[in-house]
Amino acid sequence: MRLIEAARAAAVHAHAPYSRFAVGAAVLLSDGSIVTGANVENASYGLSLCAETVAIATVSAQGRLREVVAVGVIGGAMDADGRATGSDPVRPCGRCRQVLNEAAQLGGRDLAVHCAGAEGEAVASYRLSELLPDAFGPGDLGIS
Repeated sequence: MRLIEAARAAAVHAHAPYSRFAVGAAVLLSDGSIVTGANVENASYGLSLCAETVAIATVSAQGRLREVVAVGVIGGAMDADGRATGSDPVRPCGRCRQVLNEAAQLGGRDLAVHCAGAEGEAVASYRLSELLPDAFGPGDLGIS
C-alpha cells in the first residue's frame, strides 16, 4: 500500500532518542499527492510531536487541510541502528485522532486510517469515526 510505504520511509527520519519508538505518517490529499511526517521528541517530553501531527501541520501550512482523504501510520521500537522494527500495527494516539478529526470535519470526510507495523504485511484499516466516535471538532463551534 502506497501510504504505508511512504509512512515507513518517513519513519527513518524519526527523532526518538528518549522512547526509542519511531513513528512515520503519510497523509493522502485529494489530488493524489502524499505529505509525510515523523515523530520528533524533545528533552522536555511534553514538547514532543507525533508523526501524524507533523504531517497534518505540514498540510495545513500548505493551505490544504480540507484536502486530506486518508492517513497511513506505522511505528515500532528502534533497534541498535535506529531502524524501526516490529510487525504489529500501530494506531494513532488520542491526541493524533483529534488532530486528524480537524482535517476530516473541515473536509467533510470520514478519513480512512491505515495502520501497520514498521515491518511485515499486516495492515489494520479503519474509518476515523471508528477510532474517535462522537468527536468534538470545528462543526461543534459552527465552523465548516
